[in-house]
Amino acid sequence: MQAKADHPIALLTLLEDMRRDGLLNDEDHQMSLSIRRQHDETHLHPITLVARQGYADARVQGSSKARVLNEYAIVEWLAERFNMESYQIDPLEINVSSVTDVMSYAFSDRHQILAIKVSTDEVVVATAEPQVRSWVVDLEHVTRRQVKCVLTSPADIRRYRVEFYQLSNSVTRARKHHAGMSAVQNLESMLELGQAKAPDANDEHIVNIVDWLLQYAFDQRASDIHLEPRREVGHVRFRIDGVLHNVYELPAEVALAVVARIKSLGRMNIAEKRKPQDSRLKTKTPDGQEVELRLSTLPTAFGEKLVMRVFDPQVLMRSFSEMGFGKEDRRRWNQMTTNNHGIVFVTGPTGSGKTTTLYSTLRQLATPEVNVSTIEDPIEMVEPLFNQMQVHPGIDLTFASGVRALLRQDPDIIMVGEVRDLETAEIAVQAALTGHLVLSTLHTNDAPSAFTRLQELGLPAYLIRTSVLGVMAQRLVRTLCPHCKVKEPVDEKIWKQLTAPWLVKTPPHVYGAKGCLECRGTGYLGRMGIYEVMPMTESLEPLIHEQTDHQKLRQAAMKEGMHSLRLSGAHKVAAGLTTMAEVMRVAPAAKLTSHN
Repeated sequence: MQAKADHPIALLTLLEDMRRDGLLNDEDHQMSLSIRRQHDETHLHPITLVARQGYADARVQGSSKARVLNEYAIVEWLAERFNMESYQIDPLEINVSSVTDVMSYAFSDRHQILAIKVSTDEVVVATAEPQVRSWVVDLEHVTRRQVKCVLTSPADIRRYRVEFYQLSNSVTRARKHHAGMSAVQNLESMLELGQAKAPDANDEHIVNIVDWLLQYAFDQRASDIHLEPRREVGHVRFRIDGVLHNVYELPAEVALAVVARIKSLGRMNIAEKRKPQDSRLKTKTPDGQEVELRLSTLPTAFGEKLVMRVFDPQVLMRSFSEMGFGKEDRRRWNQMTTNNHGIVFVTGPTGSGKTTTLYSTLRQLATPEVNVSTIEDPIEMVEPLFNQMQVHPGIDLTFASGVRALLRQDPDIIMVGEVRDLETAEIAVQAALTGHLVLSTLHTNDAPSAFTRLQELGLPAYLIRTSVLGVMAQRLVRTLCPHCKVKEPVDEKIWKQLTAPWLVKTPPHVYGAKGCLECRGTGYLGRMGIYEVMPMTESLEPLIHEQTDHQKLRQAAMKEGMHSLRLSGAHKVAAGLTTMAEVMRVAPAAKLTSHN
């Protein structure tokens, strides 16, 4: 049987078909005819060239669903036209080693295609040419698998072809030469991605892998990068919007070399693999933004586990409303943090956004008229407006001794990274009582628990009453993807668990997570805070004594207008920003049974 001749997409034919099917109106179609010269000069794929013009989709013009004809919209239309499946490449879903094994880079580049999924009997291949299939016979013969074609953006094919094959090549070569990788030392304070010069040719493959890993993490909005050793492989996972995603599996020896490379860049002791180490590293995103990385190693059964926490300095620029503060939350928080003396605590588990809240607050308080000093373990983001000091237990520089030193530096505002023991609590309270504003963190489930936690550390109740200005507990909830969220009826049973019915009226409907390409099918895109803000008031002070009752303190605070974490989340649910399930997942139950 003779194969059909290939018919690559022609620019003028594409434009005429788009006009005929109603994607382009007559005016835009006439204007589009002038881009033929650009096509001849740039040799861009016709889909890419048309998408760059930014034409509006004439099929939905004038409606609330108006959209621009980008590459994905054009590909979606072409897929319907040729009865094909359209596909948007999600690199987190691609098994890079398997898709790069089924065809060579040269074959992929020559035919402008990319394998995206491989099974025992089928290869799914992304193409931007619905009528070019001459390569299918060759690929089926070589792989002994059926080929399924899906239509994809040509820009995505071009981009991910380079990324996938470069990574695969680096891993393969690094595996061959891994013996010399783990001893490389390069103490750089700033890692310039792609600019690092290795002392020998072998090391460049590990440099490439580390560069790809970091750039990929920034591109995917990862907050944490996990490198986890196993017997045969090293797992790479990213935490995105609070959820871990599998990204890649490196050969065990390559993973070991990658960890060694990152340790050397972070000025860690490469030879020490028996005990945990902490450090930091500053680098840049592909668009030039400086990013702080906090590094932490942990010895495990199969080698060192490395976690890199990504601190984007742009979070310092976020307003309180972007962070999720409501008007009342913001007013109460300002009321506590605009005092010239006293201590304010932010509480919550690891990863609940406490650091972001404190840095954002300090940045607004750090005017030229005041001296802002911090002591942290470690310094998570370097900020020029602050005087920052790092804890070093090895030389007896603890939180307590650090605060004592800071008090001799004429400070106005002090940030103590965490109150962990009685000594730190006492010196922080002393600073608060001697005319300084102190901000710090505690690990408690809710705001009222902070007072009982301080007493458990051994701090007398009278010192707590006279020094603490207030406490704020917080959590991070995933926000609904605006592209695919859907209306849902309210589950009254869950709503009652979420909030006391007399405090938040049941909304007519809520929104649920559906899932789309923009959010990788999760239904969520980004995160925001929910807050429980509890200022110290005259009526609350008498409740703090040697036998403080946590429940009575919570009920009194609620009567004074404090919103519990779940109540704060209920407001976000009613506003269509998140789901009841998400709030229930992150916020502890408020044990409040009555309301007077």
